[in-house]
Amino acid sequence: MKKARELAELIKLVILDVDGVLTDGSLFFDNTGQEYKAFNSKDGHGIRMLQDAGIEIAIITGRTSELLLHRAKNLQISPSLIYQGYRDKRPALEDLLKKTELSPKNIAYVGDDVIDLPIMSKVGMAIAVNDAHHFVIKHSDWVTQASGGRGAVREVSEMILDAQGKLASMLDSYLR
Repeated sequence: MKKARELAELIKLVILDVDGVLTDGSLFFDNTGQEYKAFNSKDGHGIRMLQDAGIEIAIITGRTSELLLHRAKNLQISPSLIYQGYRDKRPALEDLLKKTELSPKNIAYVGDDVIDLPIMSKVGMAIAVNDAHHFVIKHSDWVTQASGGRGAVREVSEMILDAQGKLASMLDSYLR
């Protein structure tokens, strides 16, 4: 855990996958083909906590969904940091590195499946959700206790904020 905390101290940008990370990976369609997804409100608050602490959020996903744009807008994630339809996620990472001018060591990526490994192997902190594919877990710096879509992103948020010495005062602010 010490190594993970040391990596987390350097994080300035967290990149999230969607299906299996921000959601539990389930895809719901009605008879007209309309897609539905369930996002966890605790994960959303964790994202806001990171943003309040000055840590940016980006999203890279292999699928394309209007629902994601709506959720990202609710969470005030910059549209310029959302990449949809990237089965090969490496070009999105390269664009993010140029836009943010961050070093890979300052970036964490949260993933759940093998499609995420090309990015996870290039950033400073590779994080897998608890129910990620076993090969992804094997190649991660840290694994959440919660499953994707079930509070894993909140757990990531609090771990990073704690490693950076910001979590306690942030939580205490809710008592005032």
